[in-house]
Amino acid sequence: MKTSKIFAVLAILGLLAACAQPNPHPMDMTQLVQNAKTHDDHEALAKHYEDTAKEMQAKVDEHKKLLAQYEAKSYLYGRQAQAFKNHCQYLISTYQQAVTANIDMAEAHRQMAAEAK
Repeated sequence: MKTSKIFAVLAILGLLAACAQPNPHPMDMTQLVQNAKTHDDHEALAKHYEDTAKEMQAKVDEHKKLLAQYEAKSYLYGRQAQAFKNHCQYLISTYQQAVTANIDMAEAHRQMAAEAK
């Protein structure tokens, strides 16, 4: 019985660590944006933002699947089920905001690239 409780706690900690939010822009975007002058500079930034939006959308989709699992089989997770659901809903919302923001930035840089031609 004690072993199963320890295993459950470790599984929960592993799950929460897997859901941790990464930095969607590991590089210094401020410097890149400030130095963008040419068509190619803005196209590269637009592609970066689009790629980041795709990564964030994959996270949205992943957490929607997890949420569906928690909702369909909440009995497997005991008292922690609601906390898992809330956590996934929070991450879905956060990642969706990141998707929207990155798409907006990509569109802005595409427009700047068109104007720089």
